[in-house]
Formats: sequence, structure tokens, C-alpha cells
Amino acid sequence: MEYMSQEGYDKLVAELKQLETIELPRVRDAIAEARDKGDLSENFEYHAAKREQGRLLSRIRFKQKVLEFARVIDTSRLSADKVGLLSKVTITNLGNKAKMTYRIVSAHEANMREGKISIHSPIAQALLDKKQGDEVTVRVPAGTITLHIDEVEL
Repeated sequence: MEYMSQEGYDKLVAELKQLETIELPRVRDAIAEARDKGDLSENFEYHAAKREQGRLLSRIRFKQKVLEFARVIDTSRLSADKVGLLSKVTITNLGNKAKMTYRIVSAHEANMREGKISIHSPIAQALLDKKQGDEVTVRVPAGTITLHIDEVEL
């Protein structure tokens, strides 16, 4: 079971629809066009299109499986006083005084450019169930850091 936000679920549905209705037909057309050119044994375009079709079908099956087990979280039932899934957390690294704001999301929604970190990441795991004002020590690939939780919101 994979819990996610409504936004993440909708984005995944849109990606799946794009793959099924636009990308896959485009690749099938490329295969048909390459097949019309004759000898398939040395037809690079045909083999490249078949590889692309396999890659797309694999992505489609993966996204279908994720959606099959996805459950959208009712945000009205979440607590804003402690860190959990879908919490927006502002933290300060006490080592270098850098401030960061992250939203803790499912692994399928994680995107560092958007400030969304996976609930399975070391930082998110250390922050879970903590409250504003708490300090946590986290082991990250670069070593150990201490973080102060400045603010928790939904």
C-alpha cells in the first residue's frame, strides 16, 4: 500500500494517460514505418523502436501497479503538530545554520527541485513524529548532522 497526496495521485494518472494515449501510439507508428522498409535483421530504426516500446510498456505496467496500490490521504485527518506524511517542515542545520523547507511525501512524489523528500529518506525518517522546537541527529551520506525543527505545518 502506497499513501500519497491527491496531487501526486492525479499527476501519476496524467502521466499514465500520456504514456498510453500519446507515447505508445507514436512508438507503434514508428515500428510500423520501420517494418515497411523491408529487411528487419539489419533495420536499426525497427530495433530502436522495439526497445522504446519495451521501455514504455514497462513504465506503463509500473505506474499501473503503483496506482493499483495507491491510497490518497485525507489531509483533514492529519495532525499539524507533529511531523508526518505530507507535513511541510522548516528546519535549520545547526552545523552551518542553513535553513531548508521540505514537504514529506511518498517515494513516487519525491522531487528535490520542488522541495519534496521521500518519507523513506534518512532526513524524513529522523523527523517523523517530532514536533516544532525538537532537535534531531541524522546520519546522511556526508556524515552526521543535527537539525532543529523550526516549523511544522500541513
